[in-house]
Amino acid sequence: MNRINIPNSSYADCPIRMILSRISDKWSILTLFTLTQAPVMRFNELQKTIPDISQKMLTVTLRTLEEDGLVKRQIYAQVPPKVEYSLTKRAMSLLPHIDSLISWAQENMEDIINDRKKHKSE
Repeated sequence: MNRINIPNSSYADCPIRMILSRISDKWSILTLFTLTQAPVMRFNELQKTIPDISQKMLTVTLRTLEEDGLVKRQIYAQVPPKVEYSLTKRAMSLLPHIDSLISWAQENMEDIINDRKKHKSE
Protein backbone atom coordinates (compact mmCIF):
# COMPACT_ATOMS: atom_id res chain seq x y z
CA MET A 1 0.00 0.00 0.00
CA ASN A 2 1.34 3.41 -0.93
CA ARG A 3 1.76 5.89 1.86
CA ILE A 4 0.12 9.24 1.24
CA ASN A 5 2.12 12.23 2.38
CA ILE A 6 -0.12 14.96 3.77
CA PRO A 7 2.00 18.05 4.29
CA ASN A 8 1.21 20.23 7.29
CA SER A 9 -1.69 17.95 8.27
CA SER A 10 -1.42 18.98 11.90
CA TYR A 11 -1.86 22.68 11.18
CA ALA A 12 -5.10 24.61 11.08
CA ASP A 13 -4.40 25.78 7.53
CA CYS A 14 -3.89 22.25 6.18
CA PRO A 15 -5.55 22.03 2.74
CA ILE A 16 -7.05 18.60 3.45
CA ARG A 17 -8.65 19.74 6.69
CA MET A 18 -9.97 22.90 5.05
CA ILE A 19 -11.53 21.07 2.10
CA LEU A 20 -13.02 18.29 4.22
CA SER A 21 -14.54 20.77 6.63
CA ARG A 22 -16.33 22.46 3.71
CA ILE A 23 -17.63 19.41 1.85
CA SER A 24 -18.23 16.98 4.71
CA ASP A 25 -21.39 18.64 5.96
CA LYS A 26 -24.79 17.06 5.40
CA TRP A 27 -25.69 18.84 2.15
CA SER A 28 -22.63 19.89 0.14
CA ILE A 29 -21.84 16.62 -1.63
CA LEU A 30 -25.52 15.96 -2.32
CA THR A 31 -25.90 19.47 -3.75
CA LEU A 32 -22.84 19.04 -5.97
CA PHE A 33 -24.07 15.73 -7.32
CA THR A 34 -27.56 17.14 -7.86
CA LEU A 35 -26.03 19.88 -9.99
CA THR A 36 -24.52 17.21 -12.26
CA GLN A 37 -28.04 16.31 -13.45
CA ALA A 38 -28.31 19.37 -15.71
CA PRO A 39 -25.97 22.04 -17.10
CA VAL A 40 -27.78 24.67 -14.99
CA MET A 41 -30.44 24.45 -12.30
CA ARG A 42 -32.60 27.00 -10.61
CA PHE A 43 -33.07 27.16 -6.84
CA ASN A 44 -36.53 25.56 -6.87
CA GLU A 45 -35.31 22.71 -9.08
CA LEU A 46 -32.54 22.00 -6.61
CA GLN A 47 -34.89 22.14 -3.66
CA LYS A 48 -37.34 19.72 -5.32
CA THR A 49 -34.54 17.32 -6.19
CA ILE A 50 -33.14 17.37 -2.64
CA PRO A 51 -36.42 16.83 -0.76
CA ASP A 52 -35.22 17.03 2.86
CA ILE A 53 -33.24 20.26 2.58
CA SER A 54 -34.77 23.46 3.91
CA GLN A 55 -34.71 26.68 1.92
CA LYS A 56 -32.31 28.20 4.44
CA MET A 57 -29.89 25.26 4.34
CA LEU A 58 -29.90 25.15 0.54
CA THR A 59 -29.14 28.88 0.47
CA VAL A 60 -26.28 28.49 2.98
CA THR A 61 -24.89 25.46 1.14
CA LEU A 62 -24.98 27.16 -2.26
CA ARG A 63 -23.29 30.27 -0.84
CA THR A 64 -20.55 28.21 0.76
CA LEU A 65 -19.95 26.23 -2.43
CA GLU A 66 -19.92 29.48 -4.40
CA GLU A 67 -17.37 31.02 -1.98
CA ASP A 68 -15.08 28.04 -2.62
CA GLY A 69 -15.44 28.35 -6.38
CA LEU A 70 -17.33 25.08 -6.75
CA VAL A 71 -20.66 26.57 -7.83
CA LYS A 72 -21.31 29.44 -10.19
CA ARG A 73 -24.37 31.63 -9.58
CA GLN A 74 -25.71 33.47 -12.62
CA ILE A 75 -28.18 36.28 -11.90
CA TYR A 76 -30.36 37.60 -14.71
CA ALA A 77 -31.70 41.15 -14.44
CA GLN A 78 -35.36 40.51 -15.09
CA VAL A 79 -38.66 40.51 -13.25
CA PRO A 80 -39.14 38.17 -11.51
CA PRO A 81 -35.44 37.65 -10.80
CA LYS A 82 -33.91 34.58 -12.39
CA VAL A 83 -30.92 32.86 -10.79
CA GLU A 84 -29.22 29.76 -12.15
CA TYR A 85 -26.59 27.56 -10.53
CA SER A 86 -24.00 25.42 -12.25
CA LEU A 87 -20.82 23.54 -11.42
CA THR A 88 -17.45 25.13 -12.07
CA LYS A 89 -14.43 23.40 -13.60
CA ARG A 90 -13.04 23.10 -10.07
CA ALA A 91 -16.15 21.22 -8.94
CA MET A 92 -15.99 18.95 -11.97
CA SER A 93 -12.39 18.08 -11.08
CA LEU A 94 -13.47 17.24 -7.52
CA LEU A 95 -16.39 14.97 -8.47
CA PRO A 96 -14.36 11.88 -9.50
CA HIS A 97 -12.65 11.91 -6.09
CA ILE A 98 -15.97 12.20 -4.27
CA ASP A 99 -17.33 9.45 -6.50
CA SER A 100 -14.44 7.21 -5.42
CA LEU A 101 -15.20 7.94 -1.78
CA ILE A 102 -18.88 7.13 -2.32
CA SER A 103 -17.95 3.84 -4.02
CA TRP A 104 -15.65 2.97 -1.14
CA ALA A 105 -18.41 3.74 1.36
CA GLN A 106 -20.90 1.58 -0.52
CA GLU A 107 -18.44 -1.32 -0.64
CA ASN A 108 -17.55 -1.08 3.06
CA MET A 109 -20.63 0.27 4.83
CA GLU A 110 -22.10 -3.10 5.77
CA ASP A 111 -18.84 -4.19 7.41
CA ILE A 112 -18.48 -0.82 9.14
CA ILE A 113 -22.00 -1.09 10.57
CA ASN A 114 -21.29 -4.63 11.77
CA ASP A 115 -18.02 -3.52 13.40
CA ARG A 116 -19.83 -0.67 15.15
CA LYS A 117 -22.43 -3.10 16.50
CA LYS A 118 -19.69 -5.43 17.79
CA HIS A 119 -17.89 -2.54 19.43
CA LYS A 120 -21.05 -1.30 21.17
CA SER A 121 -21.87 -4.75 22.50
CA GLU A 122 -18.46 -5.18 24.15
